[in-house]
This record gives sequence, structure tokens and C-alpha cells, in this order.
Amino acid sequence: MVMKSFGLGAVGLASALALGALVQPVLAKPAAAAPQHAAAPSGSGPQVTDVKEFGDWTVRCYAVSSPAPCEMLEVRVAKKTGQRVMIVLLTYAPQSNQHVMQIGVPLGVALQNGLVVSSDSYTSPVMHFRQCDQQGCYVVARMDNDSINSLAKATKAELQLVLDDGRKLNLPFSLDGFTAAHNAMVDLAKSKATSAPPASTDTPDQSNQGN
Repeated sequence: MVMKSFGLGAVGLASALALGALVQPVLAKPAAAAPQHAAAPSGSGPQVTDVKEFGDWTVRCYAVSSPAPCEMLEVRVAKKTGQRVMIVLLTYAPQSNQHVMQIGVPLGVALQNGLVVSSDSYTSPVMHFRQCDQQGCYVVARMDNDSINSLAKATKAELQLVLDDGRKLNLPFSLDGFTAAHNAMVDLAKSKATSAPPASTDTPDQSNQGN
């Protein structure tokens, strides 16, 4: 899995996350098109059948009967501590032609504000947090194809968050390899997916309607 480090600029990681713990190793659950959250201990869960690296993105598929058995993800770590502080994960269900994005961030965020994915070619609606646990807080949101295509055209992207104390925090992530990873994930998913309907996010306000 590719893990890139980054600094948080003037805010500083320690002060930015003072109200919550850092995300510990965060891995995605592949059991459905819209898993509840991307948190599973390393080495657990279904067997991985395919792993491919594309720039800063990893594509992997699992030995499961699922409408979306493959995923693409990027994990970011804090430069000073080496601890993971963000995961961005995307799945695709061929039968419904539906993408679902999962995002995991550290604790200490203002849940009522949600988060926004912002880039130089695309800005998402506010994505609301679905749940938190000891490892962090999670967003699960449907993404339409126009939104995916717009994000693929971007050269830089970030998550825009608000902390519990009202300060704004921008967490950058890389788009290097995004398009190639997405194409590979789609092709693999089409060859491996079952015909069962994908799980619903049950949150209409998380649906991504584009810019």
C-alpha cells in the first residue's frame, strides 16, 4: 500500500488533533459497495486476490461475493510521527454503475460541519460523517460518474474540515495515478462482481451531485 507523508502547515498536526487521537492503521472493509466505514485491522477480513499500484493509489480486489469486490485507496501519514491520518477509498459496482467514496479522518473534527473534497477542477457538496470509533471518523458518500470524471482531471486535491475548536483544516491528498487506478479498478470489478444490488448509503444528503 502506498503511504505518503505530509505536513499540515501553520496549524500543526499536534494542535490540530489535540481533541482526539490520531488515526491508527486504517484499512477498508471490502464486503459491500458501501461499507459502514473503512476500519479493519491489518491481516483480517477476506483474502486479497489482486493488488496493483498506480502512483500514490493502490487497487486491490478480494475473494468475496460482492457487487463491488475491488477498491482503490490512498493512505496518508503524518510526516513526523509516521501515523496514518487519512484514508480516501473508492469502490465501483458495475451492475448499478455506481461509485461510493469512503473517507477516514482523525477524531477531533466538528461532525456537524462534515467535510468537502476540493480540487482545481471539482468541489463536492458537504459530505456528512456517518460514524466515529476509536480510530477516527468516517464519511460514506455516493459519487456520480461526472464527479469522478471531474476529479480525474484535477492536479491537486484536499479534504476541507473544521475542528472542534472552530479552526479550519485542509488535508491534501495526491491524484498521481488516480485515473489509471480507477480504470484498473473498474475493469477488475466488471470481471469479478456479482449481480447483487449494492448496499445503500441510506443518506440521500451524502449523494454527490457534482459541482
